Amino acid sequence: MSDTTGGDQGIPAPEGASQIIETEYEIGQHNIDGKVGPFGFDIHNPVFLISGLSIVAFVFYTLALPDQAGALFSWLFGAVTKGFDWFFLGAANIFVLFCLLLIVTPVGSVRLGGAEATPDYGYVGWFAMLFAAGMGIGLMFFGVLEPVYHMAVSEPLGVPSPFDADGNLIPENVEAAKRMGLAATIFHWGLHPWAIYAVVALSLALFTYNKGLPLTIRSAFYPILGERVWGWWGHVIDILAVFATLFGLATSLGFGAQQANAGLNHVFGVPITPSAQVVLITLITAVATVSVLRGLDGGVKLLSEVNMGLAALLLVFVLLAGPTLVILTDFGKGLGAYLTELVPLSMPVGREDTGFVQGWTSFYWAWWISWSPFVGMFIARVSRGRTVREFVTCVLIIPSLVCVLWMAVFGGVAIDQVLSDPVSSPVKAQVIDSYNPPLSLFAMLEGLPLSAITSVIGIVLVIVFFVTSSDSGSLVIDTITAGGKVDAPVPQRVFWCIFEGAVAIVLLLSAGGLASLQSMVISTGLPFTVVLLLMCWAIWKGLRAERR
Repeated sequence: MSDTTGGDQGIPAPEGASQIIETEYEIGQHNIDGKVGPFGFDIHNPVFLISGLSIVAFVFYTLALPDQAGALFSWLFGAVTKGFDWFFLGAANIFVLFCLLLIVTPVGSVRLGGAEATPDYGYVGWFAMLFAAGMGIGLMFFGVLEPVYHMAVSEPLGVPSPFDADGNLIPENVEAAKRMGLAATIFHWGLHPWAIYAVVALSLALFTYNKGLPLTIRSAFYPILGERVWGWWGHVIDILAVFATLFGLATSLGFGAQQANAGLNHVFGVPITPSAQVVLITLITAVATVSVLRGLDGGVKLLSEVNMGLAALLLVFVLLAGPTLVILTDFGKGLGAYLTELVPLSMPVGREDTGFVQGWTSFYWAWWISWSPFVGMFIARVSRGRTVREFVTCVLIIPSLVCVLWMAVFGGVAIDQVLSDPVSSPVKAQVIDSYNPPLSLFAMLEGLPLSAITSVIGIVLVIVFFVTSSDSGSLVIDTITAGGKVDAPVPQRVFWCIFEGAVAIVLLLSAGGLASLQSMVISTGLPFTVVLLLMCWAIWKGLRAERR
């Protein structure tokens, strides 16, 4: 079926494509052939052209006018976080409630891929891949920083710091502050982000496996837009997804570059400078490009397996080398505190801890929303054959528990070091006294045995996470800009891989530095939040029709 939107440039279906008749609405088969244009790019629709040219223009603008761009990014961050914090928090709550609704209602029995579909992977392999999706540069960057910072500085829900203005310990504040530090951290890495990912992943899986539509964001909106989804309405949705994913990835790459630079300085004395970070991003983007050329199995899959092994090794070492009993106790206390404080931390209005809500939670929710096409597509591709109930339950719980364990181990050791030696603790010096986030992980490792070796492992983990994020991210953006094709031309994927690194570099070089990266995540996450809210409605309509 060709496009029927009445003049919009649509996505043509291949000759002889089958027609899918659905009980509530009719869906045309739109598996996209596309056209290969100059340089081997798939230019079947305007999404690639508009997205590509916009990113190129953005790069040149930021390089040509870095101070003006930095001022603009700073204004954007303040305007969006202060003006729309209620919107981000309210939307994230809706995603959690929607996922819980899917679990307890009859639509949860719908099977992804059809009633006769069987899972492509057993539980062990599937859980391992969900675990892999939950790991990344963010856990390395924030695993030590966030629990300590929330305990001692940000004061979520008004819980006072265990330190006075002079840095002296206030014993009566310690337990409450420690409990809230872990609860606030788990809040940012628990049910809310994974509900965001589950919504996107479920929409992609449902409308691809059950409805026969392309693996791209626009497909989820067929129940709402009908055939118009193949015209400009769909193009706008996919372009927003590209921008959100690109800037979400660029922010992660910026965090990774700063942390890798800090680790190299800590171990080998490499200077911490923007030039060093540019060199790091350039070299790692080159490695990611080689990984792209090697293909999924020979590139990102191999690197992911290496990284998973190293991450598990480091986690076990920190658990055993640190105060193991204290860490395990804190894990239970932190999880309990999270469940107790979940509702107060989720409240979008009437909050007095505006610094925490606007500077941390709003940014996190926008960042997760920006990452959602990336993680959602990965989860969708490995979840065929699961029921909706099984899918949502596991996507919410398994990765959340992994993130909670990681934060409890790394954050628990760091908190113990700070409270045991508040005068000379390296973690206190880097997180509380001078606020140097990229060094927080290495400061914690400095207080454990074999710090020279574990610090090198930490650097390797950050770099390989960097490579796999860039490689996987370019695959997702490439799939979206190719209209859902998973085998789009390699040169196009290389293009996106290079420009992810370019965006991270120019934003780091702008006057705002890392704050510029955060500003663009917030700015692109805002309109894409609306896309995800509408996606919930489309999923509900699709599941109800599938039940009938």
